[in-house]
Amino acid sequence: MAIITDKFGRPLQDLRISIIDRCNFRCTYCMPKEIFGKDFAFMPKEQLLSFEEIERLAKNFVELGIRKIRLTGGEPLLRRDLPVLIEQLARLHDLEDIALTTNGFLLGALANKLKDAGLHRVNVSLDALDDRAFKEINDSGVGPARILRGITKAQEAGLEVKVNMVVKKGMNDSQIVPMASYFKEQGITLRYIEFMDVGQTNGWDFSKVITKKEILEELCKHFSLEPVEPNYIGEVAKRYRYAGTSTEVGFITSVSESFCSTCTRARVAADGKVYTCLFSEGGFDFRELLRTGKSDEEIKTAIMNIWNSREDRYSDERTEESAKNKKKIEMSYIGG
Repeated sequence: MAIITDKFGRPLQDLRISIIDRCNFRCTYCMPKEIFGKDFAFMPKEQLLSFEEIERLAKNFVELGIRKIRLTGGEPLLRRDLPVLIEQLARLHDLEDIALTTNGFLLGALANKLKDAGLHRVNVSLDALDDRAFKEINDSGVGPARILRGITKAQEAGLEVKVNMVVKKGMNDSQIVPMASYFKEQGITLRYIEFMDVGQTNGWDFSKVITKKEILEELCKHFSLEPVEPNYIGEVAKRYRYAGTSTEVGFITSVSESFCSTCTRARVAADGKVYTCLFSEGGFDFRELLRTGKSDEEIKTAIMNIWNSREDRYSDERTEESAKNKKKIEMSYIGG
C-alpha cells in the first residue's frame, strides 16, 4: 500500500476521534463557564456519529495507513457505553494502538471495562496537585484526589498512563516542580503542554505562555534530566528522562518549538467533520458521506483527496496578530 502524503510530504499516520463535545469540567483555558454555561447548546445525539459510523470511518482510515487512534472529547468517558466502541475498534485489522484522553473524573469506575474492551493507553489531564489551584482551574469543584485515584485504578487495570499538564502563566506556575516530583516518584510520564491559542474563548496571548525552555530550566534546578530520542517520525513530545531512571517527562511545544513539519495527524470531530489541523477554520463533512450511502471506496477517495491537498502549518506561521484574528474552532469540539 502506498503511503499517503500531503503537499509537504507528511504521511497520514495518526487519527484523533472526538466522540462527544460535552465535558463535566469548565476549565478556564478550554471551556470557560461564562461561555459554556447552563444554556450552552451542545450537539443533540442525532448529530453525533454513532458507534457504527465511527467504526466504519476508522476502518477506512486504517486501510489507508492509520495505525494509532486516540479517542477524545469533550470528555469521552461521558459517552454512554464507550467500551462497546473500543471493542469495535479493537477488531480492526492492522490497528495497533487505541488510546484515550480524559479528565479522569470517571476513570476509576471505568478503567477495568476500558482495558477489557481493548484500550491500551490513557492520558489524564491534571493541571495541579494543590486542591485550591486545581478547583479554580476546572471551575467544577473537583479536587485532584479523585483524579489521582482514577490514575491508580487505571494502572491496576493494566493501562499505560501518562499525565498532561497545561501550563499557563499566573494559573499554575507554582505546580511545575511539585507535579514533576510526584509523578517521578510514581514512575508516570508527565507532559507539560504550552498554553495554546485553540478556539476563540480562552483569552490566549503570548504573555501567558510559559515555554518549554522556561519549564525545563526550572526543572533542571531540581532534577538531573537527559534528552531522549524520538521513537518515531511525527512524535510530538520533546522527551527527557530523569537520570538513573526509566521515568520520563515531556513537552508539547506548539507555541515555542513548532512541530508542523512532522505532523501526521488527522482529526474527526464529534459530528463527523474531518480536520487536518488542530487550528483549522473548517472541516470536511464525512457524516453526510456516511449517511447518504457512499461506498467505502468513495470515502477513502475523499480522505486521500483531503490529505493530498493538505498544506497546514499554522504553528510555523503563528504571530500575535494571526492568533487573535484567525477564526478557530473550539478544543471541546475538535478534541485535543
